[in-house]
Amino acid sequence: MPGQIEIGRLLRSSTTGFVVGCRVGQLDVPSFGALVRAPLGDGYQVYGLIHNIQVGDDGLVRQIATAENVSAEVILDNRERRIVPVELSVLAVGYERDGSIHHLLPPRPPVSLDAIYLCDDHDLRRFTSAGRCGYIRLILAAADLPMAELLAVHLQQVQAAQNDGGVWKAGAVHEIITQLRDDYSLLTAVLRAVQEANLA
Repeated sequence: MPGQIEIGRLLRSSTTGFVVGCRVGQLDVPSFGALVRAPLGDGYQVYGLIHNIQVGDDGLVRQIATAENVSAEVILDNRERRIVPVELSVLAVGYERDGSIHHLLPPRPPVSLDAIYLCDDHDLRRFTSAGRCGYIRLILAAADLPMAELLAVHLQQVQAAQNDGGVWKAGAVHEIITQLRDDYSLLTAVLRAVQEANLA
């Protein structure tokens, strides 16, 4: 597909999510909360949300970080010429098979070294408009994630792509309220984060 932005290659995966390796130079493209996809062929691809970006270190980076009077050239050289380990953790939120999008865990995860692509506005509208925001259930069920912030940033990105006067946003917020009606503290945290993102 023309205009695809490859953000990295798959390192490891499971049915519930996967980890993508990329270079520091690619970090201007993916962001926290972004929707990504892993095309696996035969009309099948897995969708996920980036919930963590981790820039690793190694022995040389530690030496440079603790050295005195390190020049800007040395830092730039290390960022651009060396392979700095960067990992993007992705929560699986759905899949597509033969043109039909499902807001369910994928039947099978991507495989090591599969290319992972950033979803553009068209992909974002297609995925989020399929069904009735069912994938939000997968976000709310995920443990050990910054759930409130992830939802707020994701809703902000989707609303910008939808450009429908807030119709999609209202439906998504209603779905969140419905699913969290028995967990007042979590609901309050999510709605506060959404408000902080200027979506409420």
